[in-house]
This record gives sequence, structure tokens and C-alpha cells, in this order.
Amino acid sequence: MSTRLREKEEKIIQILEELAEESAKGKPIIVEGKKDAATLRSLGLTGAIVTVKTGGKSFVDVVSEIEALNAPEVILFLDFDRRGREATNIFKQSLEHTGIKANLGFWRRLSALVGKEIQCVESLTAYLTTLHVRVASQEQV
Repeated sequence: MSTRLREKEEKIIQILEELAEESAKGKPIIVEGKKDAATLRSLGLTGAIVTVKTGGKSFVDVVSEIEALNAPEVILFLDFDRRGREATNIFKQSLEHTGIKANLGFWRRLSALVGKEIQCVESLTAYLTTLHVRVASQEQV
């Protein structure tokens, strides 16, 4: 069991490191709220992060804000719950309609690993901490 948990932890960390690399290269990351953005910052992401549910922005405002970044590709990284999945699909279609590629790869990979255990991006830090403690305690046994 500890091997499986350790592998899961390593995969999550790898995904987040790759996400940080893409962010540093200039690909904007789209998240739901301020806490999601703060979580990604705490995990080392330094590039542009656009929040979709802050400041009373409408859907059209958010798409316009993303277009104004002049990025040919953005990374959608919304929550893993039903609403997050629905919003991800809507944003993907809308962005691609404007000619912006919506990258869902990171979201899909992470969702496959943690989607049943956590529902939102802001829970990632706590989840990783708990997972690390579980791995460490099982390796001591």
C-alpha cells in the first residue's frame, strides 16, 4: 500500500512541477477563485493566473480578459466537482471559438488521481500534506 501511495504522491508532484514549468513559460492558468490562485502560488507557480469567480466578473468578461493576454494557449485548471467539470467544458468551447487553445491535460491527469478525494484546487496543499504524512507513516512500519 505504501508503494502505491508514494507513487501517487510522486505523480501529483510531477504534474504540479510540469504545470509550474508551463506557467513560467507564459501560459496563463485559469482557476475558479482567489483561494485556488493562492494555492497554486504556494505550490510555486509564478506565471499569470486568471480567476473566473472574483470581482463579479461575467463569463464574457473572463473570456475577454483571457483574450487580452494574447496567449495562443491557456491551461484550464478549475475544480474537480460537477460545477468545475461543467465550467471547464464551457470555457474550453468558448476559448476555442475565439481561437485560443484550451489545455485540459493537467486538469485531467490530476482529476484522475485525486478527483474522488478532493473537489477543489484550493484543497491541493492540505491533500498533499496529508498524503505525505500517510506515506511517511506507512514506510516506518
